[in-house]
Amino acid sequence: MTAEQVRIGLVGYGFGGRTFHAPLLAGAPSCDFAGVVTTSTSRREQLAKEHPGVRAYDSLDALAADGAVAVAISTPASTHASLALHAISLGMAVVVDKPFALSANEAREVIAAAETADVALSVYQNRRWDSDLLTLQELLAQGRLGQLQRFDSAFERFVTESGPPEAGGGILRDFGSHLVDQALLLFGSPTSVYAEMRRTADVVTGFFVSLQHAGGVRSHLSGDWRQGAPAPRLRVTGTEGSFVVPAMDSQERHLIEGRTPATDSDDWGREEQTDWGWIQRGDAREPVPSERGRWDTYYPAFAAAVRGEREVPVDPTDAVLALEVLEAAERSAAEGVVVTP
Repeated sequence: MTAEQVRIGLVGYGFGGRTFHAPLLAGAPSCDFAGVVTTSTSRREQLAKEHPGVRAYDSLDALAADGAVAVAISTPASTHASLALHAISLGMAVVVDKPFALSANEAREVIAAAETADVALSVYQNRRWDSDLLTLQELLAQGRLGQLQRFDSAFERFVTESGPPEAGGGILRDFGSHLVDQALLLFGSPTSVYAEMRRTADVVTGFFVSLQHAGGVRSHLSGDWRQGAPAPRLRVTGTEGSFVVPAMDSQERHLIEGRTPATDSDDWGREEQTDWGWIQRGDAREPVPSERGRWDTYYPAFAAAVRGEREVPVDPTDAVLALEVLEAAERSAAEGVVVTP
């Protein structure tokens, strides 16, 4: 460990922790991967195999006592707020996986505790650094689509096994947390929310959410766990054409396959040309080279925030607004009305 590194631990070594957090923590040059809090024997065995030398701990208290100054929480959504509050009480800086909490009120409580303790707090909205979103932001900065009218954004999959997990209310707070966060990042707060949802055994397995933004753009956001014909990842329509991205960013798939920023180096986050999006005007298509996806930049940015060198990469108050929108969507679907957040 160098003087510039920040000792960051991880709570939880299920699919999210071992796939989306551990490889990025282990590969970040400004981070010292301090250890993992898990009491599961099988997950401890996985940790020893995948990250030799990284210790397993029985509790957050033990992790903090061994010198970790920050922690990432990747556990079932229902435990996020309580674990974050406990970490903050230990004086630790905290990253909370999405959804930040199960309610906006829970999220506000965590933010208030972090402000009182004067510790850094952020939310793991890694999909702000998807190649498709970064490419769209560049197109918007260049004005290549003209005046923007509609933002169609979908996380739709065909998953044959049972699910999704019940913790957190299904995919509305899983996929929906990302989709709403991106829409708010691009276009700001909505003036109205309308939603429709499909439930299986009280768990949301499919949703459609429409947001009217103050600037005039309408966002259509959809998530589906078992969609036989998934929609394009993005279709963004303006007066001068539409930007279409057919497939999901590859970083998730590569991490599941065992590829990491450490193994891929400068090739990490680069999309194959066959997966590039395009600007379409009628029958004419203009390929758009994809910006490099950069999930690997999140933890170095958070480490810099812990050192007091910059702001956190994702402001937790953004997650409060996203949760308010998700709560408005739940009310809209339940009552069949348009809701003002």
